[in-house]
Amino acid sequence: MTDTFDKGPAVAGSPYEPIRAIPVRHYGRWISAVVVVALLAWLVYAFSQGNILWGTVWDKLFDRTVLQGLWRTVLISVCAMAVGLVLGLLFAVMRLSKNPVTGAVAWLYIWFFRGTPVYVQLLMWFNLALIFPVINLMPLYKNDTVAVMTPFVAALLGLGLNEGAYMAEIVRAGIQSVDEGQTEAAHALGMTGTRTMRRIVLPQAMRVIIPPTGNEFINMLKTSSLVSAVQYTELLRSTSNIGSDSTAIMELYFVACFWYLVLTSVFSVGQFYVERRYARGSLRTLPLTPWQKVRANLTTLRRPKVA
Repeated sequence: MTDTFDKGPAVAGSPYEPIRAIPVRHYGRWISAVVVVALLAWLVYAFSQGNILWGTVWDKLFDRTVLQGLWRTVLISVCAMAVGLVLGLLFAVMRLSKNPVTGAVAWLYIWFFRGTPVYVQLLMWFNLALIFPVINLMPLYKNDTVAVMTPFVAALLGLGLNEGAYMAEIVRAGIQSVDEGQTEAAHALGMTGTRTMRRIVLPQAMRVIIPPTGNEFINMLKTSSLVSAVQYTELLRSTSNIGSDSTAIMELYFVACFWYLVLTSVFSVGQFYVERRYARGSLRTLPLTPWQKVRANLTTLRRPKVA
């Protein structure tokens, strides 16, 4: 009995014709692309016609005061993130500990610093001298609180302690994502709890920890603008001071926006490659790099050939 569904290759006198693959035309993609480009063009035109001194914006982009504020923004962000990472790892381990005291202390720390605004925390640290006029550590150290709690220290404590609470939850989630069998196998080999955490659990948890940590750092770059409340002269305060003196307030805000975008873009690229590195071994195909994505999008614009 002949199989009527087996068409096979077309031969002379055969009743079947070869299949012609006709590519599907996505007209909606072109329409949406045109609409988006039109909206962007309208937005650019609107800003070009606004009462904005663009010459002042370009002149102040590389102003010495602005660049100093930019450096201080990076400095306080990196230092605060480092403090947050150390505290996050410490309190995450405490939170997962079977000791009820350390677990309760870690929970209380996370509860307080996640539950209060970072702006309030900055002001509390900056005005700590109203409660403790003198910092007295007995034989180790003694000094006036006003001399110790400089704008940088207040900003570091406010941002770092707040970040530590969020990082504790991120690290805890990463540790709990590792299968318990890994820990049991390490203990069966005679490894201590500390060594198991350092060599077995944390390296595997990094794949889960890295993405939100990168997002937290990028958020830290923007949150650092709040430290102007404690008289720390970072990027926003630097541009605001220049804008107030030159009456070019909006122009200097555009300068601040430009540098914030540059910072977040640079660190976003770095975050992508770090995530890509830690994704090795867990994904069959690594994510495309930005250049590979551009090349892939350019090839999709070409009309496919008819088979």
